[in-house]
Amino acid sequence: MDQTLTFLPYESTGYFSKIVADYLSGADALKPFYLHKPDKEGIQVAIAAREKFDTPRALLADSLTTQYKGIHTSEKVNAHISLLRQQNSFTVTTAHQPNIFTGPLYFIYKILHAIALAKELKQQLPQYDFVPVYYMGSEDADLDELGYIHVGGQKMVWETKQTGAVGRMKVDKALIRLIHAVHGQTGVLPFGKELTTIFTECYTEGKTIQQATLELVNALFGEYGLLVLIPDNPALKKIFQPVVEKELLEGFSHTAVAGTIAALEKNYKVQAGGRELNLFYLLNDKRERIEREGERYFVRPLGLEFSKEEILDEVSRYPDRFSANVILRGAFQETILPNIAFIGGGGELAYWLELKNVFAAVHIPYPVLLLRNSFLIAKKEQLRQWEKTGFGLADLFRDTESLFTELVKKESGNRLSLADELAAAREYYAQLRTITDKVDTSLSEHVTALEKQAMKKLVALEKKLLRAEKKKYAVQKNHLDKIKSSLFPGNSLQERNENMALFYAAYGKKWIEGVLQASSAFNKGFGIVTLDV
Repeated sequence: MDQTLTFLPYESTGYFSKIVADYLSGADALKPFYLHKPDKEGIQVAIAAREKFDTPRALLADSLTTQYKGIHTSEKVNAHISLLRQQNSFTVTTAHQPNIFTGPLYFIYKILHAIALAKELKQQLPQYDFVPVYYMGSEDADLDELGYIHVGGQKMVWETKQTGAVGRMKVDKALIRLIHAVHGQTGVLPFGKELTTIFTECYTEGKTIQQATLELVNALFGEYGLLVLIPDNPALKKIFQPVVEKELLEGFSHTAVAGTIAALEKNYKVQAGGRELNLFYLLNDKRERIEREGERYFVRPLGLEFSKEEILDEVSRYPDRFSANVILRGAFQETILPNIAFIGGGGELAYWLELKNVFAAVHIPYPVLLLRNSFLIAKKEQLRQWEKTGFGLADLFRDTESLFTELVKKESGNRLSLADELAAAREYYAQLRTITDKVDTSLSEHVTALEKQAMKKLVALEKKLLRAEKKKYAVQKNHLDKIKSSLFPGNSLQERNENMALFYAAYGKKWIEGVLQASSAFNKGFGIVTLDV
């Protein structure tokens, strides 16, 4: 599968926040909120900090070995599990919830970025080993966000009545029906049957979503040595017990993050504010907030109440029942993994920038933060048609209406702007005001009112001129709409909307390999991948 790659600055797309742009540019305003620069030098400093931390390497490797039992694993996966026992091996991690069938495309891009980064770091720092990890946020309970995909513009929703942590939910008949629906869209393509087979083998009725996701991600990326970690594990959570206890007794994370948020809010929009206790109680199919009132602890939706002694005993006996929210999730991740770099989207980076003091409060190493790679995948013919409009690649990210307006103004032989007339009108009323002021200054307000009325009518006339002219360009408008809707489904970035199903069905694993080749270890910008087909 031949392809070409072009990078655009993130700020030129208009789809990324100021905080992301400032982080990428190394703006001084953000430097107090992270520890390491997102480059080779930052990685080396993060390694030095990680080497001083007692990561539970043997437990981690044993847990992964148990987790992968019964699953076909590649030699690289097995080798990477073994490498984690060595003091000179480190992980580069991306995290995401277990969206059904991998969810939107950026799920794939995050994982391939981790694989590319691990490979690049091994070349640059051969004295160490680097293992790519997908850390599964399987305890997330937001099925509305995780339980659907878009394939070819069609939204396919998992209609289930299950509740609680999505990773603990079970594959049911409704989810099996979705596989058939996907096959209806992809089955005629060269690798459509292969994709259906993968989905069918991974999503068998009665299997948990976290297990199905583990098997699917392993089937897609295991050959590259990617490790999937399901942290919903009592043994791993036991390691985090001291932090959970500190949170229950002191509510330390809320205190640690409050000052950071106040400082960030001076220049940026804050992602996550947190709560007095940033913990959930996880029991079977329920995940509910833990609240504290004085010396008592409540999980009200479950009718549970604990004294201080009782809840500490609960943590000791059942560590798997305690689930970190967004403020503490990263600290748990960095406790159980020998991690030196975290790859996330713009929203993830924004909330990680709130967390430096949380990590410091419990003496957990803070990783290098890297913005995940972003891509727009287009066929050569689609971009050839775009070139005919006269617009450039960066213009693809603009809204269709502004593009159409610019096109009409550029191609029309008629004058559509009344800028000269508006300027003349302002001058006319200025002269009129001079005349009236000499007679009675109170007439000035009347002249100003007349001016506003006149200017309003002229602006309205200018808009009518443009609307009338636009009617002559219906063909060009349809052309713009067709290209934009094919590359920006749902008027959103392709990677935030479309599932990988059609791409895999069309090109098979060559598509994954192509995206991996396009993936830069240290982000170069927004990638436009042009497929030569």
